[in-house]
Amino acid sequence: MYEPNVVGDWQEYDEHAGLRVRVHRLEAAEPPRGRDDAADGLTYFSLRVTVENRGSGHSTIHLDDGQIDVRIGPEGEAAFIDWRNSQFIEGYDVYPLRRATAVLFAAAPEASLSQVDIQIQLRVDDEWADRRLWAGGIGLHEEPVGTHPPSTRDVLAHQVSNFLRDQAEEGTA
Repeated sequence: MYEPNVVGDWQEYDEHAGLRVRVHRLEAAEPPRGRDDAADGLTYFSLRVTVENRGSGHSTIHLDDGQIDVRIGPEGEAAFIDWRNSQFIEGYDVYPLRRATAVLFAAAPEASLSQVDIQIQLRVDDEWADRRLWAGGIGLHEEPVGTHPPSTRDVLAHQVSNFLRDQAEEGTA
């Protein structure tokens, strides 16, 4: 684990040919069976961990509590993980060209959700795989209607326009 993956990226396991995993769909979401009292005053969010088998044989996958660590904010504080509402992968045989997905519900202070780090340590065929890290965030603040942040293309076009205008002014001076 040298540098984190971006939420949504697939990460292949060298030690388990054809097996790959990703953390995705990091979003604000209320848990299906109601909020835990311990999460009072916190903002709930969910994420999915999908394991895919692109190899030639099946692998038995374990991904449950203690194998997923969620940290939030610049200080890397632990998020509250709602184990009661979360769905894990416990002893599931993932055959070639098949997937298994775990859904995790967690809660944290809203101000810290712009930086979320998720560390996964998968157990495959009763062997521990290397830890993998994903980094992402949730932007819960909605923008006023009619305002859009400038896209990278718009910013670049603005920079080129300014450069050309400056060049034209220098040429006429």
